[in-house]
Amino acid sequence: MRPMRGIFYKLCSVVNFILMASLIKSTAAHVPPGEAVFFRSLFAMPVILIWLMMRGELQTGLKASAPIGHIWRGVVGTMAMGLGFAGLGYLPLPEVTAIGYAAPLLTVIFAAMFLGEDVRLFRISAVVLGLIGVLIVLSPRLTVVPGAGNDDAAALGAMLVLGGAVFAALAQVFVRKLVMQETTSAIVFYFSLTATVLSLVTLPFGWVIPSAKEAGLLILAGLLGGVGQILLTSSYREADASVVAPFDYASMIFALAIGYWVFDEVPTITMLTGAAIVVTAGVLIIWRERKLGLERAKQRRAMTPQG
Repeated sequence: MRPMRGIFYKLCSVVNFILMASLIKSTAAHVPPGEAVFFRSLFAMPVILIWLMMRGELQTGLKASAPIGHIWRGVVGTMAMGLGFAGLGYLPLPEVTAIGYAAPLLTVIFAAMFLGEDVRLFRISAVVLGLIGVLIVLSPRLTVVPGAGNDDAAALGAMLVLGGAVFAALAQVFVRKLVMQETTSAIVFYFSLTATVLSLVTLPFGWVIPSAKEAGLLILAGLLGGVGQILLTSSYREADASVVAPFDYASMIFALAIGYWVFDEVPTITMLTGAAIVVTAGVLIIWRERKLGLERAKQRRAMTPQG
């Protein structure tokens, strides 16, 4: 285990995903979200395949034992991506990032509901705290005056991003089931493949011919998405999840910087306050998971026969 390298990979992956979202946002005024999903997914696949070839894992990495599981994970993951991309056209980048933090909180709830995972008072309290933070972020967007077009659009964007977070949490539940019988590389590759195919369903609903600049940005978004996924996978190979997971929240720093300097987006106190509460709740859950993991490891060592 090399924790510093794992943290470095994690931060690089966070930067890649924020840059990817920024590129998608810059084309959102003209390019429909379904088309953006197509570019993001299609151009991530060559990156993943090259990475597997370099590691000598092309054959084993693409072996699928549970194709139906991959399809279901692809469906909910594509919905999450599409809704998130749609929301980028209506809301500032930091706000989209903050609302997206609801996904790991909802994953705790869905894992208890669908996987039977034991969720005790501490984690339930942290989830409630985090969801309060999400509501604080959402509150200005949900106070809509009828007829105010910009407010209506922002409210729609908030609902799209929140819906994306719900589907992202469901996708994580499917991933937790898949990792029991599939390799990480297979999960990553078949998600990109499924998302590419599913995005074509939106073709009759207004795809456009992107300009040369837009096409370049969308292709770059796909490449960055592929690289980000590889870096994310590599980070968990180098360090425990409890070590690298908190660095997900560094995305807010990068989102604030890019939002301000690129899109002229100035964060509100309400948004920052809600985001801080969500981040606190997420870190508490990760800390609790680490503590429980250490306790379980200690119990296993105590039960192992000595000598």
